[in-house]
Amino acid sequence: MRLLDKTAIITGAARGIGAATARRFVAEGARVAIADRRVDEGKALAAQLNTERADSAVFAELDVSNEEAWKTATDQTTAAFGRIDVLVNNAGMIRVAPLEKTDLALFQKVVNTNLVGTFLGIRAVMGPMETRGGGSIINFSSVQGLEGREGMSAYAASKFGIRGLSKSAAIELGPKGIRVNVVIPGPTKTKMTERRGWSDEQYNEAYGGYPLGRMADASEIAEVVVFLASDEASFCTGADYVVDGGVLVGKPRT
Repeated sequence: MRLLDKTAIITGAARGIGAATARRFVAEGARVAIADRRVDEGKALAAQLNTERADSAVFAELDVSNEEAWKTATDQTTAAFGRIDVLVNNAGMIRVAPLEKTDLALFQKVVNTNLVGTFLGIRAVMGPMETRGGGSIINFSSVQGLEGREGMSAYAASKFGIRGLSKSAAIELGPKGIRVNVVIPGPTKTKMTERRGWSDEQYNEAYGGYPLGRMADASEIAEVVVFLASDEASFCTGADYVVDGGVLVGKPRT
């Protein structure tokens, strides 16, 4: 019960890494707000978690790029659980297109979801966390937040930006007892990375040249988030936590 009595808002929690994180948080004693635009999936997950442990989850409909929606979500979480101790800024989107086909609307859509959404989340919880005497904010970047990639100009820009935002926030919020860290997942099996008709062997073949030779399960990423949310990480702030199976260590095996 490493997160006993902690309350967390987890964005993009209706599925994928966010859902895996919500499940692990509840298993470790936390209460969670499932914050997502996917109403049916989000409500279903909250209901499932509440059958496993009563009053452990609520659903909060949230468009992370909307400032007013953030206020509603934080108010709903506080009304349900009385406090906010942890924010997991997991929600994100990816669009793959060369620069010549990336118009302003597409670029802004990706940046507004990934980077602006993270900024608004930090702003929304810092007050309640300061009142509580501290908290933990965990932002999601990507391996594309450490290196560029063809066709991912908007995505890489947003994910690099999240790292810079997080480091600045860690400096400003540290004196308030609020820790800010970044999780950098590598290739992970989720709906976002799903390729229609692919088998497990095809996924592993696509990423098999890297040291661990496979994609991550979402639960493996969630374990690092649990650590950063817990008191075990009480002296950790402003850092990047790479969970990528070795993607960034160097060139793949040939």
